[in-house]
Amino acid sequence: MAGAEKQKGWDSTQHGEAEAAEEKEPCVLPGRRLGEPGRFAYAALCGISLAWLFPEKEQSSFRTEFIEGFVKWLDLPDAVLPAMTAFASGLGGEGAETFAQILLKDPVLEANPAVITQDLLSFSLRDGSYDARARVLICRVAWLLRIPLEELEVLEESLLESLKEQREEESETAEETRKKKERRRKLKRYLLIGLATVGGGTVIGLTGGLAAPLVAAGAATVIGSAGAAALASTAGIAVMASLFGAAGAGLTGYKMKKRVGAIEEFEFLPLTEGKQLHITIAITGWLCAGKYGSFTAPWGSLLQSREQYCLAWESKYLMELGNALDSLLNGFVNMMAQEALKFTVFSGIVTALTWPTSLLTVASVIDNPWGVCLHRSAEVGKHLAHILLSRRQGKRPVTLIGFSLGARVIYFCLQEMAQEKDSQGIIEDVVLLGAPVEGEAKYWKAITKVVSGRIINGYCRGDWLLGFVYRTSSVQMNVAGLQPVDLDDRRMVNMDLSAVVS
Repeated sequence: MAGAEKQKGWDSTQHGEAEAAEEKEPCVLPGRRLGEPGRFAYAALCGISLAWLFPEKEQSSFRTEFIEGFVKWLDLPDAVLPAMTAFASGLGGEGAETFAQILLKDPVLEANPAVITQDLLSFSLRDGSYDARARVLICRVAWLLRIPLEELEVLEESLLESLKEQREEESETAEETRKKKERRRKLKRYLLIGLATVGGGTVIGLTGGLAAPLVAAGAATVIGSAGAAALASTAGIAVMASLFGAAGAGLTGYKMKKRVGAIEEFEFLPLTEGKQLHITIAITGWLCAGKYGSFTAPWGSLLQSREQYCLAWESKYLMELGNALDSLLNGFVNMMAQEALKFTVFSGIVTALTWPTSLLTVASVIDNPWGVCLHRSAEVGKHLAHILLSRRQGKRPVTLIGFSLGARVIYFCLQEMAQEKDSQGIIEDVVLLGAPVEGEAKYWKAITKVVSGRIINGYCRGDWLLGFVYRTSSVQMNVAGLQPVDLDDRRMVNMDLSAVVS
């Protein structure tokens, strides 16, 4: 209730500001209303942030193209471009806080600093594509300007609603245009080609609704009249088709019709209703009878994004693995005293080098299904990579979250994407929990090429079950789910979950 009131009040405030802006300067972009020092500081802050977020050589073209387009967007003189390019290449990073303070002192931002977030979002969506790197940049700039991330979420949702309204209006226009064209064809049959111009050129000039500009009243209430006008070069329908995929159904409509290699099942299940400008795909690691008998069960409280999907994959084998895990645990319960099953005690007596004989006797129950699922998870990950690369989800940032073998699916998805061209700007963040994959940094380096935001490795040193299923190789290799990944990269975030996993 409080959130709805906050958004209503926020929209009302924006509506008032939009009307005032329209009366004054309806054609001036929000960023261009800044004073010259403010615009310079704004561009410099974005350039410095680009260099900090994406310093790699393979990202140089993105940085350059972004900053060149942004200088034009702000109507800055060409003379400042070399300086901005230098900032984007890594020079002057120590001046970020100074530029932030200069920008915040601009009169345009005094009442509402979120104007910057609005302007950056408008710039990022200007061609109907929402690059994951652009969204990460917006979050970074918002953080530097002390703008709550929630305001970006509200802005994205409100802008999306405006796009939907515009698409509906344009669809009605398209239907009317179709009828007019049909009447015109009939007119040609009766009046011959020589009289076909009676209807005038305006009918022929219509383009099925795609020519209608994205300057709906709803959009103006969110990003201001000038900000909405910045997207007017692309029609609402065209923007929606690009952002959400021309097929319309997106991930919900994808289901593997026939076997692909070793994969027998691959389907996206919606966890939430509605659309958002960025999405989350959650991947379950195993199934078992009871509470976790479905792919969606573990994700009931997932807060990441407002458009969420769950990947259903190889349920027959994941159920077999889950039942084997239950059998293993139940068998061990009968062998050991209940006190020995306590997390702190159990993790102490069970190590990769000294497994109890009683536990090893039931190892055959799990080894085969585990091996099968290890292989299939890798294949599913590669298939997921090609689905994302084909932009089935549209041109929107994607966050991937998975546990156990679901995390392994994500790992191999990213490894596969790293080998393909045009794989950057798709994945925003990645969360891997208890990942049964290699933990050495050299295996993770390639992943940083395709993840724009953070790579979160949630591990638990006392996860005896993960250590047990990996017992034959854990001495020779590191396991990411059992320890931190020692990778020196701003994207890599290791989180020790030992205190919360039991």
